[in-house]
Amino acid sequence: MLNSMTGFTSLSGASERYSWMWELRGVNGKGLDLRLRLPDWIEGLDAEIRARLSKSLSRGNLNVSLRVRAVAQGGRAQLDPEKLDSVLSALRSIETLAADKGVPIAPSRASDILSLRGVFDDSVEDEDTTDLRQAVLSSFDQALSDFHTMRQSEGQALGQLLEEQVTRIETLVTQASTEAEARRPQSEAQFRAALARIGGVTDVTVDETRIAQELALLAVRADVTEELDRLKAHCDAARALLATGSPIGRKLDFLTQEFNREANTLCSKSQNKDLTATGLELKSVIEQMREQVQNVE
Repeated sequence: MLNSMTGFTSLSGASERYSWMWELRGVNGKGLDLRLRLPDWIEGLDAEIRARLSKSLSRGNLNVSLRVRAVAQGGRAQLDPEKLDSVLSALRSIETLAADKGVPIAPSRASDILSLRGVFDDSVEDEDTTDLRQAVLSSFDQALSDFHTMRQSEGQALGQLLEEQVTRIETLVTQASTEAEARRPQSEAQFRAALARIGGVTDVTVDETRIAQELALLAVRADVTEELDRLKAHCDAARALLATGSPIGRKLDFLTQEFNREANTLCSKSQNKDLTATGLELKSVIEQMREQVQNVE
């Protein structure tokens, strides 16, 4: 099964003293790029999250954030007025200085301020966070499972689309083969017409043996059999990769480059409007396929 590199999930959790929210957001990437925003006062959390992500993902840019809030007994948040006042004063100074310098900055949101360490329950730095770490890690495993489910769902749709595009390429290759065969008598007629025009204005005569040699050379230069055969082989390779499942994104990306190379050569050799049109259509479908492949893990 294919996996998409794009996906989003969020999951909340709570214990007697804390509430938290996980957010995972994935987008396309050439390699695996992990960007974590985690509370640094929960010991060992960053390393553990990186290890779990590296084990289960192979490609994509992934942003992971965790917001943790301390909750007083009875469910009321412990707000530190002095810490909040200090933070607001600092923000006011920053905004004033930025305005004086002509530097635009986005306005601060209340949720951003409340997520700063110390605004809620400044005592967390001095307590054992082992139990909290285990709780949020367990919650993270569920969030990661939900994230994988979304990526697999999108990957299934991607796989169906890529199968359709491979089928379309195969149809165009068959059409190109027919058009390449049909252009041979046309090429000979065009060559003989050109000789006739030359003979009409000069005394030069060319024997049939020389004409046959030139026609053979033209046929060799314009022959697209190898390009069509390679396109067919690439279609077989694409289907085999799709059947294998992720991670195959890089291999598919390389394969689409090979598809495009053969389509370019086909167009350059066509010397026939029908074959050229088919070659251009091939290039269009291949480009659409390449764009979709960028989403595959």
